[in-house]
Amino acid sequence: MTEKASAADERIRRALAITPSSSASARTVDITTIGAKTGRERRIEIWFYRVDDEIYLTTQPASRSWYANLLQNPQFTFHLKNSVRADLPAMAQPVVDRDARRRVFESVIVDLNQPRHRAYIAQPVEPLEEWMARSPLMHVTFLLS
Repeated sequence: MTEKASAADERIRRALAITPSSSASARTVDITTIGAKTGRERRIEIWFYRVDDEIYLTTQPASRSWYANLLQNPQFTFHLKNSVRADLPAMAQPVVDRDARRRVFESVIVDLNQPRHRAYIAQPVEPLEEWMARSPLMHVTFLLS
């Protein structure tokens, strides 16, 4: 590995090492999925979360097309775009285990209730049981090149 590649890898590791005190921009990424119905690439902006050193995608309770896309086509691209720019090939896996979902959502809710995020969230954070019942949750694994 070259020194330049090693430095880039370290910047990527730092960009992914968010905490609840990280800014909204630090957790904002784009993802490119393949449409479940159309087969076309779809790129959206989304926040990611880090819980127990693992990366997750989720949103407030609602039905989401990105989730349907990843259920149909789990390989996608995770685009870092703030402190470092990188297009990371990734695989999504739905989190269906109730205890795992609870653990992740509890952490996400604490994260979203940080004062620094209040300006970015238009409505109050939904209660945990709403997240458990209606929020999409994907675990992200990065594919090594």
